Amino acid sequence: MIPRDLTPAETAALLGRGAVLIDIREKDELGAGVIPGAAHLPLSRLEAMPLPAAAGQTVVFHCRSGRRTAQNAAALGAKAAGCEAYLLGGGIDGWRAAGLPVAEGA
Repeated sequence: MIPRDLTPAETAALLGRGAVLIDIREKDELGAGVIPGAAHLPLSRLEAMPLPAAAGQTVVFHCRSGRRTAQNAAALGAKAAGCEAYLLGGGIDGWRAAGLPVAEGA
């Protein structure tokens, strides 16, 4: 199943109910800021690393602008098999533009 986009507000609401946010950006991109509490699963290691969520959990994937998650939606949905999966529309840029918190990156 291909995950659909959520707005930043919808994503924040799901996170408040226990959803797992997964940042698919590469490690060198994290210096531009991170969404507090997001797990890191770089797209380049998607196949090699386990999904940082339990079966049945809701997961939301994000990148910088939403473009990378959209381009890889089928692979992300497959990785999250057994979970309810979504994409953060607009990525961290959209999250930031919505006035939601962004922490200093790694």
